Amino acid sequence: MVLPEQCSVSEDVSDRGRPPPAPTSIAGTGLEQGFLLDLLVKTIYRTGLETASDMSRAMKLPVPIVTTLIEAGQALKTIETLGQLGASMTAEMRYTLTSKGREWALEALEQSEYFGATPVTVQTYSDQVTNQSIRRETLTRPMLGHVFSELTLSANLMEQIGPAANSGASMLLYGPPGNGKSSIAEAICAAFEGTIYFPHALMIDKQIITIYDPTVHHAIGAGEAEGISLRRENSYDRRFVPCRRPAVITGGEFTLDRLDLALNTISQIYEAPMQMKAAGGVLVIDDFGRQRQSPQELCNRLIIPLENGTDYMALQTGRKFEVPFDALVVFSTNIAPKELVDGAALRRLRYKILVDKPDRETFIEIFARTAKK
Repeated sequence: MVLPEQCSVSEDVSDRGRPPPAPTSIAGTGLEQGFLLDLLVKTIYRTGLETASDMSRAMKLPVPIVTTLIEAGQALKTIETLGQLGASMTAEMRYTLTSKGREWALEALEQSEYFGATPVTVQTYSDQVTNQSIRRETLTRPMLGHVFSELTLSANLMEQIGPAANSGASMLLYGPPGNGKSSIAEAICAAFEGTIYFPHALMIDKQIITIYDPTVHHAIGAGEAEGISLRRENSYDRRFVPCRRPAVITGGEFTLDRLDLALNTISQIYEAPMQMKAAGGVLVIDDFGRQRQSPQELCNRLIIPLENGTDYMALQTGRKFEVPFDALVVFSTNIAPKELVDGAALRRLRYKILVDKPDRETFIEIFARTAKK
């Protein structure tokens, strides 16, 4: 298999990573008005915001939708008008919670402490992940050459890494310690470019699951994202954050429960597992075989998602739902593959690449580059 010199842009590829369109109505959010009213009063209660534009920024919704929610709150006697801010004709109207509204907010907070950015539905999330799938991304020779410029790898090894990275499937880097397996995995992470969109949170059965994680996701500011003006409020759905393709790296501390939803029993908010945070990017499991659980158990958990491209999450209520599994999974180990897992599991790790000790020529090149530095 030959690594492409450059990516030819087809109609499908040109559409990849397009931003999710902004909703124009409450129905367009996919959420019930009652849920959005709860979120609005909780946000006002927690932040003290008074104007529709400030509430819009906090809830990541267009001002017209927030205005519709404020009017619904006024009809229910939970929100009241304070008057305009200043004497200017363009001054915004100010709002606050009534005593009934404050009681409403406290009751809603008992159910869930979540407030602020409006979540998206599971369907909206799944559609966006599919649209920006890493399997639609192609790494070219120049792209890989740039990220591997600090490493000295044999031509044969580069010929194996390129097709494996472009497969969007899974790969196992194995070989003696100290020969650059972890560095190769991190370089593959850095090779993927482009802008993708992560929701702040998603909702299912009125349960909130937070996804965007600033410790993992590199948000892109105004002017960095291609083909979109981030300064225009309605240019895209602001419930999503424009980000670079993520790289989630874990090692010996990795445990099976990190692949499941984590519920904070105090706030009643779920946190997405690492494979959902890595959607559209790369998930690296370093030191594979050194985890608390056996590598066979870890492989058994990941086999179906790797093969089918879908994963199943479960809420504490027992409700299960399907989400896309869209990450290039890179396993890195210095243990012989046959000692890690059985043959069936090994076959399902699509690419197995030996990162062996450098030959004489490669070693001399490494020595010379290091000495020069």
